[in-house]
Amino acid sequence: MVNKMKIIILFIPFILILLFNEKFISKENILNATKLKNPTVMEEGCFECHEEIKELYKGQKHSKQNCTSCHNYLQQHLDDPDKKPLTNLEISNCGRCHREQYESYFHVNLESKAKVEKSTTTSRSPLFDKLLSPHGFTKEHAEPRSHAFMFIDFLTVDRAFGGRFYLKSWENILKPAKAWEILADRESTSNVQKTFLSQTAIAANPTCFSCKTSDHILNWKYKGEPSENAKWSRTSNVVDMARNTHQPMGCIHCHDPHSTGPRVIRDALIEAIVDRNEGTYPYDKEKSKTVTVKKIMFRDFRAIGLLNKKDSNVLCAQCHVEYNCNPGIDTRSSSQVTKADPRTNIFPWVNVFDYNKKMEELNFKDFKHATTGTFLSKIQHPETEVYWGSKHERAGVECKHCHMPTVKKGKKTYTWHGQKSSRYMTKETCLNCHTYWTEKEAEYQIDAIQNYIRGKMRKAENWLAKLIDTYQRAKDFGVPDSVLQKARRFHTDAHTLWEWWTAENSDGFHNPDQARKSLTLSIDYSQEAIKLLETEIEKRKNVGN
Repeated sequence: MVNKMKIIILFIPFILILLFNEKFISKENILNATKLKNPTVMEEGCFECHEEIKELYKGQKHSKQNCTSCHNYLQQHLDDPDKKPLTNLEISNCGRCHREQYESYFHVNLESKAKVEKSTTTSRSPLFDKLLSPHGFTKEHAEPRSHAFMFIDFLTVDRAFGGRFYLKSWENILKPAKAWEILADRESTSNVQKTFLSQTAIAANPTCFSCKTSDHILNWKYKGEPSENAKWSRTSNVVDMARNTHQPMGCIHCHDPHSTGPRVIRDALIEAIVDRNEGTYPYDKEKSKTVTVKKIMFRDFRAIGLLNKKDSNVLCAQCHVEYNCNPGIDTRSSSQVTKADPRTNIFPWVNVFDYNKKMEELNFKDFKHATTGTFLSKIQHPETEVYWGSKHERAGVECKHCHMPTVKKGKKTYTWHGQKSSRYMTKETCLNCHTYWTEKEAEYQIDAIQNYIRGKMRKAENWLAKLIDTYQRAKDFGVPDSVLQKARRFHTDAHTLWEWWTAENSDGFHNPDQARKSLTLSIDYSQEAIKLLETEIEKRKNVGN
């Protein structure tokens, strides 16, 4: 009987992992998650050097966990500080205790399709390639999938690594796995960033990893500044960094592992909120006072931002914002801005109407348009800035209420971590407040707003395309540069007011009033520029006659 009990106890960790029944957990992950930890260490020994951790840890939920729950080889480190411990960043390590959250995080939403290109006739922006030429996003700009796929999709998108990394099999598109379990490298003997396939670009750089993964965070200097203490920085070799990274964004992005409280690790957000003192809600100073972020530096190396209260709008703002992340153009000198420049890792932290003004203050633009020569910005995904001041935000609705709602599993409730659109779970989201709707009626409401805004997006896009064509005609007719310069000014504003909404992923639903105002203003600017150019063209036609 005693021997049988020993056998049962020995296999308990493996039985628990099998209960997870998740594709993401490979044999390697099972071993990592279930291996016997080092003997517990005296935590006070750790706190002698890590006073900031002691303040976070003591008296909190995870204080029941010994340091060895997440850090291996601690005793060796205590014996010899030069022997660094190994921190277990495996997402499955958190999943040992937080099973439902873990399982939902890696849930595959089959209703939200993969590889949906935005610049097709039936998608969000049919004329995108013309309006963004020659930017790398014209190579592939796909609709996003859930967080579980964010790192894999980043490595394989045609604009990032020139086609270097690819799925070993198209069947792997279904698997939210560790990257190098399902991806291959076309040239594993070289770390030179170059193109391998036609119609690809090599736009990826180290700052991109700040949103796509958490694996890098222990080796990333605050703001990506180069440092002898940091393995990775804005100027690191991006291929090496990709090969040393495995998982998508993990739990530690938003949950402090010591205090279990809400936190942010995205350096550019901490800079905007704390260093620049612009607050968590820059257009609402009073709300910024109620939701605050405290910056903590770890040995002058890296930083985290601790929230005083839970606020998923701020947590999601780590990535769902417009940000500078690529080399660009200094608008004063028209010279190239390299990755070493701090402007390549910064959050403007403003809404669409103040964006170009902020870019003028920074003297930064992303690229030069192929036809007009206008310096333009490439907008990322400003869901946070769009949501500010919206009806839902003013009512206290947060990102989590629509995308990560509380759900029931038997008698247990937990936060769904699969980041679905509320469209796919209206019962758990919309109907919580709009109790008088049916699920179909909720979908109808969503469709009504999105259809209306998509129409404005198309109109703004068509007028921008006409502006570009008219500019080329004006140039061919010899219209002087003083007039073309005025047209380029219109182009700058019209472009931002339009592209903000092709990059923002709600098709205007997050703030339909702001979307309409922005898109119709874009149309106005395009029409003003066209009128200006056509007047000059007619003058030259008359002179010719």
